[in-house]
Amino acid sequence: MPRSVSRLSNKLPILAALGAALVGLVNIASALTPNIRWRGHLLGQFEPVEAVRLFHALALPSGLALLLVSPYLLKRRRRAWQTALVLMLSLGLFDLLKGLDFEETAITWGAGLVLLAGHSAFNVRHDPVTLRSAIWRVPLLGAAGVLAAAVATWTEQGRPSLGSVARETWDLLRWQPGPMHFERHVALHHHFAWIPLSVHAIEVSTLLAIAYVIFRPLAAPRALPSPAVRRLATELVRAHGTDTLSFFKLRGDKHYFFSEDGRAFAGYRTENGVLLLSGDPVGTPEAFPALLAQLRAFADARGLKLGAVGASERCRHLYEDLGLKTIYLGDEAVIELERFSLQGRPIRKVRQSVTRLGKAGYTTELAPVAALDSKSLARVEEVLERGRQGAPERGFSMAMDSVSSRHCQETMVLLARDAEGAIRGVLHFVPCYGRSAVSLSFMRRDPDTPNGLTEFMVATAAELLRDRGIEELSLNFATFAKWIHSPERLHERLLGKLVALANPFFQIESLYRFNAKFFPRWEPRYLVYEGAFGLPRAGLAAMWAEGQIPKPSLRVRPPRTRPRLIARAR
Repeated sequence: MPRSVSRLSNKLPILAALGAALVGLVNIASALTPNIRWRGHLLGQFEPVEAVRLFHALALPSGLALLLVSPYLLKRRRRAWQTALVLMLSLGLFDLLKGLDFEETAITWGAGLVLLAGHSAFNVRHDPVTLRSAIWRVPLLGAAGVLAAAVATWTEQGRPSLGSVARETWDLLRWQPGPMHFERHVALHHHFAWIPLSVHAIEVSTLLAIAYVIFRPLAAPRALPSPAVRRLATELVRAHGTDTLSFFKLRGDKHYFFSEDGRAFAGYRTENGVLLLSGDPVGTPEAFPALLAQLRAFADARGLKLGAVGASERCRHLYEDLGLKTIYLGDEAVIELERFSLQGRPIRKVRQSVTRLGKAGYTTELAPVAALDSKSLARVEEVLERGRQGAPERGFSMAMDSVSSRHCQETMVLLARDAEGAIRGVLHFVPCYGRSAVSLSFMRRDPDTPNGLTEFMVATAAELLRDRGIEELSLNFATFAKWIHSPERLHERLLGKLVALANPFFQIESLYRFNAKFFPRWEPRYLVYEGAFGLPRAGLAAMWAEGQIPKPSLRVRPPRTRPRLIARAR
């Protein structure tokens, strides 16, 4: 799609919403004002007075309904577009039949023609179950409001006739004074002076509920993938999972979207109205453009924005080709194990930690998770839990959710034991298929262990992995690392200062300093977002998904202590 057409398509919902609201206001004003006298006389020759009053009465709620529909046009709801067209067609006809209001008809039908021409911009589909549920929900809610009004009027007037109650209720719902005239009896019946206002509130609430039920978009999948779907994802990861984040797609809390040809898939979660991808797609690279285009259409049909956290440099242009935006998020620290050494002055602090912990009797061993006995595995999980110190489990794009899942049988752990042989620290590594590399998932230690144990584990893990023929270790992800270690512009230096100020809350700078001790290669990762104002929305979705900030909930949660820097998931 040409960029000019794409920009017009993005702006059309805004213009349509404003236009529908304007048309609604114009028709409301026209319905509430008297007809032009000469037009009324002319119309009286062809139409009875009762019909003129009827079309006046119909124009008012139709204009109000168009106002109610306009926000859903802004959200590109297909059913709202259809409803707005019907309302505009009807309102234009009402304008002619209630007073020969040619000007209002021209404005209304002109806006309808523009709306009809831009039909392709309104592509958010709706759950077909929604309309069926409205058949019984909406009348039930409306009947409850009518019943409340009827009971109130019956009580206030001392048991009047059913006919009087029905008429008064009908007049109240039409915002007209009825035969009982509540407003004239405020002094005598002040306890019931609120009845008209309450009836109107119930009426408006009913309309809002109707709009929500009818215009609610097609829901994103809620059920997690079936075992068969997970097997397909696992096969693609094993065949094409060269990226250091590929294995993390196998977390148990992710949804999957496969390309039509089945050669690639993406893992995602829906947060804050954003369909948030985890890292890059996995599969045949040639299938990525079609997969992302299909995923964009899938998100659009559900009223969601498309985003991604941890996108790599090689896939960045694919998102930009779709009209999405990317922003630097941070750097992945990759240790090149052949070059890693504890010799030399720059790494002396790590060397000192290794020497000190070794003298204290600490040792390490590297083992497949599948080789651990039940007792050792239970102790590993205990250390992982104690290392959190009550903090929420973090991770979405760059961490596993457990070391005990079926997929983790292919992973490895480094166990740090104290002088008595007890497991006191754990590093968890996942494989990168088709590439001599592993990626760190968990990095935890018992809070009661000496400082420097984590440096000791990473340094010895680098040596043990190298002995096994592994060439690269993806150590961790440092958010905004470039702004700290090598800012190029003034705004980057200022942002680096802000990152340092936020360190007590998010420990961003501390994590970067820890990674930098091992002199890694820095590989940039990006946040992908949609729309000119989509960055805050996607950023909040990413922080919720990663567990960096708590997601609002009605549940009361127990207070949590802040985790230490190194005793947390990456």
